[in-house]
Amino acid sequence: LTVLSPQSNLNFLLISLPPPGAGMANSTATAVKVMGAPGPAGRSSPEGSQVLSKKKLQDLVREIDPNEQLDEDVEEMLLQIADDFIESVVTAACQLARHRKSNSLEVKDVQLHLERQWNMWIPGYGSDEIRPFKKACTTEAHKQRMALIRKTTKK
Repeated sequence: LTVLSPQSNLNFLLISLPPPGAGMANSTATAVKVMGAPGPAGRSSPEGSQVLSKKKLQDLVREIDPNEQLDEDVEEMLLQIADDFIESVVTAACQLARHRKSNSLEVKDVQLHLERQWNMWIPGYGSDEIRPFKKACTTEAHKQRMALIRKTTKK
């Protein structure tokens, strides 16, 4: 399965799902690769295999604080965390696609995982419907206070 990513500078994501007849044990992605632009001699550069390059990370840091400089170890750790996050999101989204009995990954699979597990709402990819508002449960003490307020306002 190839998922084109027109809104980013990634060439494509290559995601391999098991066939629809396979059980849930085989429901995770068997390969998740971000293909970068070929480097010298036609090979992909090491930074091309990462979603977030060191240069992009440094640009993000400069946007927040132009005087901040990250240590090399911190950069490596942040890049690893970003790669792990992407891999876990894609794996979970593939499981959702398999649960739908589909062998194609859709945006709604990624959306559902990000919304439920990370409480992330991606602007521009959501439906036009309003997000459900979770009404807080009223406790017994609150009900008693409200009854007392109503009682005193009636007098």
